[in-house]
Amino acid sequence: MMAPLVAVVSSPRARLLTCFLRLGAQQAGPLQLHTRTSCTAKNHYEVLVLGGGTGGITMATRMKRKVGAENVAIVEPSERHFYQPIWTLVGAGAKQLSSSGRPTASVMPSGVEWIQDKVAELNPDKSCIRTDSGKEISYKYLIIALGIQLDYEKIKGLPEGFAHPKIGSNYSVKTVEKTWKALQDFKEGNAIFTFPNTPVKCAGAPQKIMYLSEAYFRKTGKRSKANIIFNTSLGAIFGVKKYADALQEIIRERNLTVNYKQNLIEVRADKQEAVFENLDKPGETQVFSYEMLHVTPPMSSPDVLKTSPVADSAGWVDVDKETLQHKKYPNVFGIGDCTNLPTSKTAAAVAAQSAILDRTISLIMKNQTPVKKYDGYTSCPLVTGYNRVILAEFDYRAQPLETFPFDQSKERLSMYLMKADMMPFLYWNIMLRGYWGGPAFLRKLFHLGMS
Repeated sequence: MMAPLVAVVSSPRARLLTCFLRLGAQQAGPLQLHTRTSCTAKNHYEVLVLGGGTGGITMATRMKRKVGAENVAIVEPSERHFYQPIWTLVGAGAKQLSSSGRPTASVMPSGVEWIQDKVAELNPDKSCIRTDSGKEISYKYLIIALGIQLDYEKIKGLPEGFAHPKIGSNYSVKTVEKTWKALQDFKEGNAIFTFPNTPVKCAGAPQKIMYLSEAYFRKTGKRSKANIIFNTSLGAIFGVKKYADALQEIIRERNLTVNYKQNLIEVRADKQEAVFENLDKPGETQVFSYEMLHVTPPMSSPDVLKTSPVADSAGWVDVDKETLQHKKYPNVFGIGDCTNLPTSKTAAAVAAQSAILDRTISLIMKNQTPVKKYDGYTSCPLVTGYNRVILAEFDYRAQPLETFPFDQSKERLSMYLMKADMMPFLYWNIMLRGYWGGPAFLRKLFHLGMS
């Protein structure tokens, strides 16, 4: 799977990176199937993890090494675990949906208790939680990794509108293949892509599918019949100037229309109409007809967190942005999309956070003060075509924090291959096994190699 990337980036540094990844895969060992044990679950754990997504599985694996598998439990209801970053390519027909998911049992760290239930209530004052089935579980340390909630219903006409053709969304396993169908069925007219007026996970994804759709239209001879429109609630195409400048050039070259401060409020799927509100002039709306519509839904903190004592005023887990420790409850920690960390919500951010949080909890377990600080690192591979990616990497200050010794604002085949092939490999085989804490190590490696 990694051979194409090595062929493209055939430098000593690339070969060193390949060796590193192979070493990680060897350390990780073979997949161990985990069987759920909710019926025999204990009532108390040293480390309780809420959520079996990227952050939850990664941290449970790391905690298992510290306190023993029998002292760690994960509360997660889902039967399947998905690598969601690949859905951008699924929606464009470049990957199969089946490649994105595996049974949750297969990614659970062996020996760790899997409580297959939903979290119903958090009581951090008593260091316990309650599940939907009524079970109360206490903990010494709590890691909250509940992700982010998709709120399609906040758009009038959705989610029922997805029953109609011409409309899809790469953000849900139920609708991502509808994006590909809409793309294939496109004849002529408006192809509209949206960005909501809320925080979202992977903020680059709403425009990635636009670039891929434009490439598909060119490849199939439909480009001249397509009016491609990106209606975004934001006031800029991207939050980091270096990458925004590169994207603006692509938008100009490919004759794409970008309308800022436009928020999708209604979909009339039977009429193939989308209604947008002008955020600069509240109450003013505009109706767009569409031949294809890609919806990025509004998102929010999971409902169980919104009214919880661990949440800030906006409903997100209120953690210190450098240590990921809760600001009020010292034995509570947060990771990933459910937190109020002021950085983009991506799997790459979770990887970097996991290394910091691992160190934070280790020191707190020893009654020491956390010293390692999270700098806000996140990454967004901006897919601009079927064989090109701009790899955006940046920190809390929205300043580039790049890994590779070249200008990452340029479209590159090597970065596409990394996005499409190497990152899924790294995710399943290394990150979920607790061996990947972001590219800080590689950054140092490349820096030393150039000095």
